[in-house]
Amino acid sequence: MLQKNVQKLIDGLETDATDLGDAERIALTLAQSRCLLDPEAAIYPTWDAWVTAMQVSSAVFAVATTTEDHVQCRIAHKDRILQATGPQWYVTPGSWITAFYLAVVCRERDRITALCQVPMSLLRENGSRFAEYHFAWIDTLRTYWLGGQDLGPKLVAAVDGTDPETVADPETVGKLLYPPMEMFHRFIRKDHAGFNQALANALQWHKEYWSEESRTFQASGLVALAPLAIACFAHDAGVPVEVESEYLPIALLERNWCGEFPT
Repeated sequence: MLQKNVQKLIDGLETDATDLGDAERIALTLAQSRCLLDPEAAIYPTWDAWVTAMQVSSAVFAVATTTEDHVQCRIAHKDRILQATGPQWYVTPGSWITAFYLAVVCRERDRITALCQVPMSLLRENGSRFAEYHFAWIDTLRTYWLGGQDLGPKLVAAVDGTDPETVADPETVGKLLYPPMEMFHRFIRKDHAGFNQALANALQWHKEYWSEESRTFQASGLVALAPLAIACFAHDAGVPVEVESEYLPIALLERNWCGEFPT
């Protein structure tokens, strides 16, 4: 049923590109749900679902930022002509971070670069419910990818913003949002042992967060997307990733499926 819903939404995008918000959410849910029965992402349909989620989430920003009337986006094995949308309710700092993580996991260098060129002003238009550390984290990731200046101070600003004394939801921030920042800090310092410890901690906090009774059955808990993305950076840079977990699909981490089909 989920697969059919995703396909129906995707097939309708050329008629109404503003359905990208719903398509993004449901495509990611499908990708994560695939890992319930395939936690290593070892079979083709799982990879296919992750690529589709990545393509949809990148398309959100392609059509929101284009200066043309339309843009061509490859989604679910087809090149689709989507109308420009400009800013939309779903074009937020949160959706950007998710799109970035998915592009990193799928090793889509051009898409990562395109995301890093999305104006911060666009993210702020619908970013009023997002704390300043979200923007600092986005700035950190963009600076790292594009080789910009002041990476360290930007990361410090992001980390400082997650201080449990100052945030509205210290559990979510402490268990989900801060851990990938700590992993990234260890990664850029080339602290391999510290990185693996930070990864282990991130996965433990992820498990604790999503094991809470009210969240147990949510697909978001099946894969630790943020730690996975930072671990992909580390893996590709030659850092030995020594932590294994059901929340860290090994075939995605080790890029086993990359190049399987045009994306």
